[in-house]
Amino acid sequence: MKLVWSPETASKAYIDTVKSCELYHESGVAELVSAMAAGWNARFIVETWSQGGATITSIGLAVASSHTNGRHVCIVPDERSRLEYVQALEEAGMSPEVIVGEPEEVMNGLNGIDFMVVDSQRKDFSRVLRLAKLSNRGAVLVCKNANSRSASSFRWRSVIDDGSRRLVRSVFLPVGKGLDIAHVATSGGNSGSGKGESRWIKHVDRQSGEVHVIRK
Repeated sequence: MKLVWSPETASKAYIDTVKSCELYHESGVAELVSAMAAGWNARFIVETWSQGGATITSIGLAVASSHTNGRHVCIVPDERSRLEYVQALEEAGMSPEVIVGEPEEVMNGLNGIDFMVVDSQRKDFSRVLRLAKLSNRGAVLVCKNANSRSASSFRWRSVIDDGSRRLVRSVFLPVGKGLDIAHVATSGGNSGSGKGESRWIKHVDRQSGEVHVIRK
């Protein structure tokens, strides 16, 4: 099995996220991430969040999970973060599933992740990605706030190419404060092995801002 793209589901999630986030005056990160998660039919979505962070992306992920009949879990470090997160999403009409604990500890009990969003502003974000137990269909991993200093030296292969996981393709998008996205294949599946696939063809140079289109 492998991740299969559904443009119809992606479109529906995008539109519903726009409606859910119409009161927020922020970039299109939530809409884009929601469309991606729904379009790839993600059945297990995991994100990390801490007190004071924006919750608009979380709303987008919740919308996506409703379209895929999937599970959406947010990992928060403490009870104070949990209360703030739950309140924000309930005000948006969502009923979030929240797990309290350090991501490194919690990740051990979460199996089959096929869509994950982490915050590049957290110093432990690369370790969280490395510890994630991905689905045998493969997974899409997203680093938000990828323009932050802690993400400046980050490379996907440092957390993925370990024998059981393989980087299929990655892209950096100048949306919001930067999105660094990777499509990962696992040893239990054959994600991205088919001929003729050309999903991720845009690359934006972080330094110059130039857009390079690459046909694969």
